[in-house]
Amino acid sequence: MAEDDQSTAPGGSDPAEELFPLLIAVTASPAERIWLAERLDGIAPLLLVADLDELRRLIVAPPPPPGASSAPALDEPPPVADTLLIDSARSIARCRDRTVSLTRLEHDLLICLTAEPVRVWSYAELHRSVWRDEGRQRRADVQSLVKRLRRKLTELGTGVSIDAVRGVGFQLTDHQRPKVRGA
Repeated sequence: MAEDDQSTAPGGSDPAEELFPLLIAVTASPAERIWLAERLDGIAPLLLVADLDELRRLIVAPPPPPGASSAPALDEPPPVADTLLIDSARSIARCRDRTVSLTRLEHDLLICLTAEPVRVWSYAELHRSVWRDEGRQRRADVQSLVKRLRRKLTELGTGVSIDAVRGVGFQLTDHQRPKVRGA
């Protein structure tokens, strides 16, 4: 007579393989996170984060250790030399063999500037596009974000930079391929 195996669920499947719901709540307000935790306690596992950057850090696989196989992933096209690549899914920017991680604001600013690279973006336009906030349009916010993103672009070693246009805003410029005008 065979003994019952207690390691499997009644349906015959392993409990570790069963799917379960996971609630993920993203809110910057600590009061809202506490309110959600109180209301949703016991319903399902709950992951509370302040912003999408924090969520990405928790759910994205860590980079492979140095010396690990560096075979390119099948879904990634081979990088073109001196091309700035923005991976929105991973929130990173790449150029040649270098990679930097981007915060949500840095990512959104870079996407905005690369959408129309020759355009000069005003402070108000950048604030609306990046922060999605009509009410608070502070130049200091934009300037601070541009400063951080400039450092990361320099770290990548790309010729792309963010140039200030005095009294107007910012523009993305590729200094490796200067455009020549005139006769």
